[in-house]
Amino acid sequence: MTREELKERVIKAIEENKDSIIEVGRKIYHNPEFGYKEFETTKTVREFFKNELGLETEDKIAYTGCRARVNEEKEGPKVAVLGELDGISCKDHCDANSIGASHTCGHNVQIAGMLGAAVGLIKSGVYKELDGKIDFIATPAEEFVELAYRNQLRKDGYIKYFGGKQELIRKGAFDDVDMAMMFHVLDTGDKKVLTAPESNGFIGKEVKFIGKEAHAGSAPYEGINALNAAMLAINNVHAQRETFKEADRVRFHPIITKGGDIVNVVPADVRMESYVRARTIESMIDANMKVNRALMAGAMAVGAEIEITEIPGYLPILKHDSMEKVLRGNLEYMGLTSEDIIEGGDFTGSFDFGDVSHIMPTLHPMFGGVKGALHTREYQIVDEEYAYLAPAKAMALTVVDLLFDNAEKGKEILKNFIPIMTKEEYLKFMDSNDKVIKA
Repeated sequence: MTREELKERVIKAIEENKDSIIEVGRKIYHNPEFGYKEFETTKTVREFFKNELGLETEDKIAYTGCRARVNEEKEGPKVAVLGELDGISCKDHCDANSIGASHTCGHNVQIAGMLGAAVGLIKSGVYKELDGKIDFIATPAEEFVELAYRNQLRKDGYIKYFGGKQELIRKGAFDDVDMAMMFHVLDTGDKKVLTAPESNGFIGKEVKFIGKEAHAGSAPYEGINALNAAMLAINNVHAQRETFKEADRVRFHPIITKGGDIVNVVPADVRMESYVRARTIESMIDANMKVNRALMAGAMAVGAEIEITEIPGYLPILKHDSMEKVLRGNLEYMGLTSEDIIEGGDFTGSFDFGDVSHIMPTLHPMFGGVKGALHTREYQIVDEEYAYLAPAKAMALTVVDLLFDNAEKGKEILKNFIPIMTKEEYLKFMDSNDKVIKA
């Protein structure tokens, strides 16, 4: 069959099975779970693979999550299609559950899109005509939340890294993968899709200011006020802002998670959490050094002690033009024009897919069909068919292009690709940001 015949079969299979694709997206939407707790969501994905596609899965790939493999007997390159399992906290959303979890992150759409791509390739039989392997990976814990819970998982030996794809890289899940793709949803206004986004990376921080308690009314001079140390520290970081280059897109956004114990005792134990975000690895390191210096100066100013726990965060997401070109051709094949497409996006938030983009060619478009900002009470899916089916088609068609005709396009991309980091270099960098600083 020709490439076009294969693509038409893929689109036809997705359209014929759109009800089951949308249904699984809805089911996950109404049952959100936080990262590394996605037991029911993983079960839903596993059952879809088995019941709809006859595929067995590898389970608990990173504490939760699962993976289905296709064409393992073939010799060509392997393409992985990813979707994220976890929800986010947004207690004010109308569809949030009793603990405030919701899918205002759009990850339920990702999973449905990944499963839809699998439907298109497998139910059509097209996968048999391709010269390479295909993996479908449901990944946990993209949202960097519930740090205390994840830290306990780490202490218990279940995980090392707080991000799901970080953990998968460490465990070797990407060792046999050559290229990877996924998508996010986004309110794209009157457009249909955003391509080639770039984002910030970040280093996570937990900060403890240690003072000395004293009676706040009768003898405050006998204490050391850790809350004052924290407030000075925040102001010190503000004073650093003009030292950050505009192009580095530096962000520091702390919260005080504990301001003291009781109001009539000088605060002696004050806790802060934050990220230090920036556009490149180099600017992340530079900004983090300046932030640490400012935090320590705040403690020093009042005679307090400080303990900074550095947590490996995410790397900036990189765009790979060779992959973007293949996607663009398929968006046009689907009938989209330049009027429907936003080319390039500047995001100062972070995605753990950025870590994967440093070690292999990746693709990460952002599709519309939703309205309102992500992670807010305004978020809603307004065009289910487009949100669930368009990315499924785009990813499946891209897999066809990469693996068609002896995987010529995929092999060409891999031949010209130079990774920013090897896996070993990546893990070394992660370990360098995994430490405790005391002063």
